[in-house]
Amino acid sequence: MERRVSWRWIRLDLSRLSPSATPARASLLRSTVLPWRYSTVSARRGQRVSDVETNAPTHKSMFKRFKSRFWQPPRRHGEAIEDRTVSFLELFYDLVYVVLIARAAHTLAHHVSWRGVAEFAVIFGLIWLAWLNGTLHHELHGREDGRSRTFIFIQMFLLAILAVYAGDAAGEGGTGFAITYLILLLVFTWLWYTVRRQDTNEFMQVTARYLTGMAVSSVVMAVCIFLPNDVRLYVWGFFVVGWVIGGLLLASSAESVFSLGVRPTDSMVERFGLFTIIVLGEVIVGVVDGLSGVERDLLAVVTGILGLTIGFGIWWTYFDFVGRRLPQERSRLSAQWMYSHLPITMAIAGAGAAMVSLIEHAGDPRAPVATAWLLTGSVVVLLVALVAIFRSLRDYQRFRGVYQPLSVAMAGGGVVAVLVGWWGPVPWLLMLAVAALLAALWLFAVDRWLREERASDAHLRPF
Repeated sequence: MERRVSWRWIRLDLSRLSPSATPARASLLRSTVLPWRYSTVSARRGQRVSDVETNAPTHKSMFKRFKSRFWQPPRRHGEAIEDRTVSFLELFYDLVYVVLIARAAHTLAHHVSWRGVAEFAVIFGLIWLAWLNGTLHHELHGREDGRSRTFIFIQMFLLAILAVYAGDAAGEGGTGFAITYLILLLVFTWLWYTVRRQDTNEFMQVTARYLTGMAVSSVVMAVCIFLPNDVRLYVWGFFVVGWVIGGLLLASSAESVFSLGVRPTDSMVERFGLFTIIVLGEVIVGVVDGLSGVERDLLAVVTGILGLTIGFGIWWTYFDFVGRRLPQERSRLSAQWMYSHLPITMAIAGAGAAMVSLIEHAGDPRAPVATAWLLTGSVVVLLVALVAIFRSLRDYQRFRGVYQPLSVAMAGGGVVAVLVGWWGPVPWLLMLAVAALLAALWLFAVDRWLREERASDAHLRPF
């Protein structure tokens, strides 16, 4: 004999749980305690009602349900979330790069030389490429699930180990840095491969090229483990340059597919802006580090204040004219926008490293030659990269009357910065000249904005 167990029987049974239970309370219990719907069940003669088997989820089905929600596949190319906001997990992820960059910049700050600058540029380039891969993967394919969290935490674990070797990556720490970076590349390769498994046919050719580049990069990094320090540094330099050129060529060769799969969003722009803020913190760290190691007399304090002013000027220049402005949707210009952030952030970190030496030599009659060129050279690289990024912005066409003359002014500012570096005056005067240059460029831009506003009767303001 078989018997059907209906919702009515279950409601009556739940009502026995408490003398004060009501049908409404029983319904609430059913929806909270028993979230899976009970359907037709059977019981044989002689069984108690409590022994009736239901189709309540087994441990196996519960695991499948948990896995389907906790461990979802990545989003495909083209499935951009337009209104997405940057999550706390992404902010946590970026904090690891604060340590990485600080370790590399600290080495440069205390060993300013032409070789030291070259070593820093290579190590910073490797760090930035790792950040780019992790950021783009989560921006384009990540979800708010356990899988994305797990792989981000795996990356953070490897990045923390990478930071241990970053301070001496050009020397004895190079082998450990290469091994850790290789494992990180393998993680990235696996993540991009899982995206390819979800993609449609139109993206297969582009993703195959990218995965081939990741595989080649892993092989190169594996070879670097066994190379001498000097040779390894040269290979890493070509590695960084090759990545930048390869990324730009990939965007140009598959423009329609690339623009569909890597569509700029507000959250992407915000991530790049947040990373710029992280690197700007190195200017403050450099000033604090410099003042902490010297006698804090008036000259040293004034030099430190002028160093902070340079950091403020860089912030004003970037975030008033680049920050929170979407790049154009053409893939070549989107890639130009992304890769222009490498020299911008590298220059900011280099300027921060120069602060330490300039404050330490605040009482000298002339700034150290290498340090003076480090600061002014960083400003030159910054201004040139800003000119390149201007042309990739959507606002460039709308406000051509602002960005075109500003680009010319920044090119001229780069020439002025070179002359200031060649002059090499006392440290406080060197910093004052650089701060004045940044202020003059910003005031020129504001004047152009006001002229543009009057000419077009527009009410849009740059900030």
